[in-house]
Amino acid sequence: MNSISDNSQSLTLLKLGGSLITDKSRPRTLRQETLLRIADEIASALQQRPSLRLIIGHGAGSYGHVSAQQHGTRQGVHTPDQWHGFAEVWWDAATLNRLVTEALIEAGLPAIALPPSASVIARDGEVARWDLGQLEAALVAGLLPIIYGDVIFDIQRGGTILSTEDLFAHLARKFQPKRLLLAGIEPGVWGDFPNRSQIIPKITLANHEEILPALSGSAATDVTGGMKSKVEQCVALTRAIPDLEILIFSGDKPGQLQEVLLGSHKGTVIRSE
Repeated sequence: MNSISDNSQSLTLLKLGGSLITDKSRPRTLRQETLLRIADEIASALQQRPSLRLIIGHGAGSYGHVSAQQHGTRQGVHTPDQWHGFAEVWWDAATLNRLVTEALIEAGLPAIALPPSASVIARDGEVARWDLGQLEAALVAGLLPIIYGDVIFDIQRGGTILSTEDLFAHLARKFQPKRLLLAGIEPGVWGDFPNRSQIIPKITLANHEEILPALSGSAATDVTGGMKSKVEQCVALTRAIPDLEILIFSGDKPGQLQEVLLGSHKGTVIRSE
């Protein structure tokens, strides 16, 4: 692989949701068996399709979200107590990232963690600058870069938190990938959450305005917005990148993540048309 732009059509952004890899009802609790299975499915998919290039991101789950909510970190960081909380959230997010990276390495993957807190500067809760040199070099070298929702120094807020979706939105505009995959515990976007009786099969620029009012946030603590916010971000991305395909699906069902990585369609598809 000589450059990212030469291979953008084989590049996929994959998020492992915090609810998938942790128990969001119990602080700092890993779903270890699920994580190990997911790592094996990713390894199997890459073995079957060597041309596939991945950037993996993961949520903070019950590691980062609880401490972030306690300290109000996403809204801004200014006082000594808030900066102490900023460091606590950083530690929680980094701890989970180490566990995720370890699982991927144990599955035989050349995973390398690239903490956003070390390379991103935000302005009022959005990416202002991101030195992507390390990430690009990792992809060119055939490595598997891992990013995650993380604390970020912010020009206006002092500090903040950017979710994996926030970071992926920036990467998608930069690298123009073919697919963005959001793996969680829900089988797709529910049209009637919390009743959970109807999955929305497809969201487009034409129908999103009638769908969005029916969406709710997450059942568990999520300081970065929940499902409605995620769908809004996805719709905005498909407007900016018309060829992008986004899938929101369950990674909890054994084998399904591997199938999706190999090209199948599960859950809710979000496209420009």
